[in-house]
Amino acid sequence: MEFKMKPDVGYFTETEFGRLDVAGDDQYGFRPYQLLVSSVAVCSGGVLRKVLEKMRMDIEDIHIKADAERVEEEANRVSKITVHFRIAGKNLDEKKIEKAMALTRKNCSMVQSVVGSIEVEETFEIVQ
Repeated sequence: MEFKMKPDVGYFTETEFGRLDVAGDDQYGFRPYQLLVSSVAVCSGGVLRKVLEKMRMDIEDIHIKADAERVEEEANRVSKITVHFRIAGKNLDEKKIEKAMALTRKNCSMVQSVVGSIEVEETFEIVQ
């Protein structure tokens, strides 16, 4: 990726899906920590979806809620990312989903990239 400086604040890059603006001020683009949290959440969601499909679970929807805790005294670093999955489908087995969550954590490249520096907590609920 190549980022170019914007005249006001921040940077941008062009991707095949459009322009991505990134800045420390959310008036000018996504904040870097938002992209970090998004990467962990969506990577986990994508892996979870694939694992559940391989387990032949009938998934209709996965909604992801992600939050970050930051440490102001340490350059406002992200110390914890909480990812909560709301999984909808037919005949969902809680024990199988627990196994899928463990596999997801192990196989998500973004989670594995932050292990040891950012705590990642993943939870789920089954919704009808």
